[in-house]
Amino acid sequence: MPICLAMIAGMIGSLLVTSVLGQHDTVTLAAYAVVTAVLNPASSAVMGALRGLGPFVAPFRDDPASAVPVIRDARWLSLSVGTMGALAVLCVPLLATATGVPGQVVAEMGLLPWFLAGYVLLFASTGGAGTILVALGRSRNMLWPTLGFGLVQGGLTALLVPSMGLTGAGIAWLTGGVVSALVGALNVRLAVGRPIGQSRPRPREIAKLARVSIPLAATVLIKFAVLGAVTFAAGTTSPRDTAAHAVLTTLTSLIMMMSLAIAQAAVPEIARATDTAGARRAGRVAALLAVSGTLVMAALLLVAGGPLTALFTDDPAVRDRVLGLLPLMLLSAALDAAQAVRGFGLTALKRSSSSLGSFAVAYGLLLLSVVPVARTWGITGLWTAMTAANALLVVLQGLGFHRHSARVGAAVTV
Repeated sequence: MPICLAMIAGMIGSLLVTSVLGQHDTVTLAAYAVVTAVLNPASSAVMGALRGLGPFVAPFRDDPASAVPVIRDARWLSLSVGTMGALAVLCVPLLATATGVPGQVVAEMGLLPWFLAGYVLLFASTGGAGTILVALGRSRNMLWPTLGFGLVQGGLTALLVPSMGLTGAGIAWLTGGVVSALVGALNVRLAVGRPIGQSRPRPREIAKLARVSIPLAATVLIKFAVLGAVTFAAGTTSPRDTAAHAVLTTLTSLIMMMSLAIAQAAVPEIARATDTAGARRAGRVAALLAVSGTLVMAALLLVAGGPLTALFTDDPAVRDRVLGLLPLMLLSAALDAAQAVRGFGLTALKRSSSSLGSFAVAYGLLLLSVVPVARTWGITGLWTAMTAANALLVVLQGLGFHRHSARVGAAVTV
């Protein structure tokens, strides 16, 4: 529940920023959307790399101070990934110009890419505070860095954007990042009971972390890239269907929060398992909870679908399209929840490369199909294709988890 609440806090902050910028000026909102189109996958890749730290810290739950060397190694790795992400954000104006984004929108970006690049570096500098706290059994404490970020970012955005535009939004992001990093560092310090400090990099130990973290970051990038291609394909259909797809995507992110929170909470439990039965039992419980939570959210959405979709659009045709596709979207989300738990389970077993291979197959097939499917069957076909891809992932991730969990307790995992 604390993990889920942290996700909700982050989402509320993001929605507030979008709302304030939209009220300020349309060009400002467009510029912000272009920059965050690169920021989101960059920060998600950093987050993916940081989540790979979980199985390395979880064994130290009963002796947190002994996890300090691992935390130091993780900071070196996360700063390396964060530097690449920050450079990608700094290149947004060049990329936007090269891809034909109107000059007015590019000029409106101003200093925002620099502020957001600084935010990515700050986020990376925490060395995965949230992941560390969950792994050490302190998931309740991970709410405070996210809540602090959301409150500072949202409050400063509302205060500064009317007079400073995107510069004010950038200051809000960076300041929120500073607060989040400080609160996260304090909570980690309290969790381990000693100062973290920093030491010289240990290449061999960092390489062990990278073998789990880098494939996980690549998996996140694949998912974001292919879902972006799906959105682009939906944009080639009709304005009504494009709007309906946007609403369905937003609703999917809402009902997936609980399952993702459960999947993250399961990582240390699976990582600490001493035998195959224990690892599989933890995986089954997590999968059952994740799918059950998704189905409960789905039932609520089916009951309140009409009033809820009215919050996103006042077009009756778009609402009817959303409600018509709601059952298909909910099936896709339930399958996504099940595969996510298995994917996080593979991370707990330090076999995230297996999850990367599964995504490369399932989402590779989805990527190849989106354009012809959109042209032939519209967004109904696209959501059917996404459902099929998630079903394939359930099978592939499940087989991978079954295969690798069989080795728990039988051999030393590196």
